Amino acid sequence: MAARDQQGYVGIHNDRYGGMTPIGGLIKDAWVFGILPEDETCEGWTRQQLQQLHDQVAAAWDRHGLRVANLPPELRERHTRIHDAAIARARELGWIPGADVDPEME
Repeated sequence: MAARDQQGYVGIHNDRYGGMTPIGGLIKDAWVFGILPEDETCEGWTRQQLQQLHDQVAAAWDRHGLRVANLPPELRERHTRIHDAAIARARELGWIPGADVDPEME
């Protein structure tokens, strides 16, 4: 699991570029769907807890056809607010979209 220390997940705000990782995306989506309150960072969470969260978020996305466009207006607006804020914060921290892609994986 990326972004883990000895005690579990480091928390979204301590994760790479403020959570621009798969786990960070999972947490942001959990906030969007109201599965977690927006102040829950998941710091210290175990793999099992994160897997359970993944399953809940996946089920929520499945109900909406895995598309932001299919979200009801309230959820779509929350998604935009949460993800736009995360992108802005990540850019402040030096994140460059696509710069962390392994060229050998392309």
